[in-house]
Amino acid sequence: MTNAVINAATKIEAILYLKGKPLSVSEIAEYAACDRATVEEGIIELIDDYAHRDSALEVVETPNGYSLQLRSDFHDLVQTMIPVELGVGALRTLAAIALNSPILQSDLINLRGSGAYQHVQELVELGFVRKRRDSDSRSYSLQTTSKFHQYFQIEQLPQSFSNGQEQKQLELELTTAESSSSSGTVEEY
Repeated sequence: MTNAVINAATKIEAILYLKGKPLSVSEIAEYAACDRATVEEGIIELIDDYAHRDSALEVVETPNGYSLQLRSDFHDLVQTMIPVELGVGALRTLAAIALNSPILQSDLINLRGSGAYQHVQELVELGFVRKRRDSDSRSYSLQTTSKFHQYFQIEQLPQSFSNGQEQKQLELELTTAESSSSSGTVEEY
């Protein structure tokens, strides 16, 4: 390897460490102020270097890019050293935020009840949820953070129906059921 690739690999390692989240080759190239080919060579060098070290860290490719992370062998250690004590209510509130992200705090309260105010405060303090004033309303907009995705090892959550889509789907099902029963046929659901 040339000194330029080794220097690029060291710089890429620093970038991945500092950002603490997966980055695309283009993002890394922008931060490192070099071309994509140099980044790709540097990443290969880093992956190879970490594979041959007896290290707790590794460079891996994820669907969102390359990441410097703790080897899976050490996830139990993380749980032991940095356990997150969340009650069932807070976990359910976190799940509601994650599945509907971003969600207005007022909508979350309607969904989960007034106890969710305390859950949101706890989740923000733990770094799992980001809370911002929504420009279109007086409520806060809530969404999960990269810490949430890293901690729970979730790359991407399934996209649920929006309320409007659920309503249209329900209306379609009711209309179909009504037309079937009015035509003399009876269907069981």
